[in-house]
Amino acid sequence: MSLQLPDVVETYFDISNGGDLSQLANCFCTDATVFDENKTHNGLPAIVAWQHEVRQAFSFAVEPLQAVQGQGRLSVITRLTGNFPGSPVQLNQVFRLENGRILSLEIIPC
Repeated sequence: MSLQLPDVVETYFDISNGGDLSQLANCFCTDATVFDENKTHNGLPAIVAWQHEVRQAFSFAVEPLQAVQGQGRLSVITRLTGNFPGSPVQLNQVFRLENGRILSLEIIPC
């Protein structure tokens, strides 16, 4: 299934699937927040550290399945598969965008 996602969200998923972590600076606002696994990561340095830690802990691939936009948010249902307990899982990744960058991302189980 091919989804029409904003370029910045496509880039984020490319990075999540093993792309260049330095490109996160082109995706996120400097004051962005990410909420994942009951932890909040505030600011670009914390988001880069979060991605680095996740990559060190697990090998995984994320596949966007469905996208719904409304109320200033883009909700993308994804399938995450890898070498982590409970794989595969479906996640809802909720993006708020500002000026072509990610202002916030909340990752929650479906």
